[in-house]
Amino acid sequence: MLWRQQVQIRRIENQRLLSQAQWVARGALDWTRLILRSEGDTSAGITYLGGLWGVPIAKTRLSDFLGQIGEVRAEQGQETYLSGSIEDAQSKFNLRNLVSSPAPGIMQLNTEQIGAYQRLLVSLGVNSQLAKATAVQVRTSLAQSATRFQTITSTTGTTSTTAAPITAGGGATGGSFTDKPGIEDGDDNAAVAPLQMTSVDSLLDIPGYTPDMIARLRPFVTVLPTVSAVNMNTASAEVVAAIVPGMSLSAAQAFVARRQTVFFHNVSDVQLALRGAGLQQVQIDQNDMDVNSNYFLIHGRVQHERAVVDRTTLVYRDALTHTTRIVRIQDQL
Repeated sequence: MLWRQQVQIRRIENQRLLSQAQWVARGALDWTRLILRSEGDTSAGITYLGGLWGVPIAKTRLSDFLGQIGEVRAEQGQETYLSGSIEDAQSKFNLRNLVSSPAPGIMQLNTEQIGAYQRLLVSLGVNSQLAKATAVQVRTSLAQSATRFQTITSTTGTTSTTAAPITAGGGATGGSFTDKPGIEDGDDNAAVAPLQMTSVDSLLDIPGYTPDMIARLRPFVTVLPTVSAVNMNTASAEVVAAIVPGMSLSAAQAFVARRQTVFFHNVSDVQLALRGAGLQQVQIDQNDMDVNSNYFLIHGRVQHERAVVDRTTLVYRDALTHTTRIVRIQDQL
């Protein structure tokens, strides 16, 4: 009887510690969102690696943050530790870009983005034939997504979001448009929509991908709710070489090295830098690259005595008001 009572007490303590750790993680997330908003106010229209948001927080005792507001609260945070970092989600290749929506109700494969993804796969030593299958999977999984017709386009340094009106049944209204994807080469199961892709791990649903491939792709690939441009201030050399046709990996590495001294203020600066890298005749859509970001990944870890909360949160920051909102939260097991 005493042993069972002790087990029950221990279980209740663990639940209490986990709940407290989750509340601390929520407070840390709100604090991080405040940093993103403040950064947007001070550096409007530009997101670069030298910003305050790019400074990671090493494992720090919570009492070090609370010590300035009272010794009693500081003592309560002696056994609680925080750590984390902010990652620019638009520094990676967005798999959502593989499908474009030229008009509300129409979803089609983007051949240019498929070619860019093929180049990225080749540079990472992954089978490039998976690019077309990935694009088909993305389009099919968007069949019932509320954001399937939303796009983010950059105009003179600002970002605007347009979307087709959504009916209660999930389709677009008006005209003769349809919200069902068409059947293209090898897309025999278009009527059977898979689960919507929300992370790189969803690639495991596509035949041909392996866990080792996912591990190689994770630092360079992401899945965002809407079409987005690559931030040339934060993108890696592999991603830059993929989205710029005719650019070698060595040239992209030199491009990234020069970027460390002076960041880009607008897309024109990026084009001048590309010409300086030897790409005189490069043709690239300005909607594919930008110098600002709207999506950020917040990696946070809270250790509260025995309880540990390891959480990754996708946050959207509005380009005009700089307000932030949570898109999705994923806890690491």
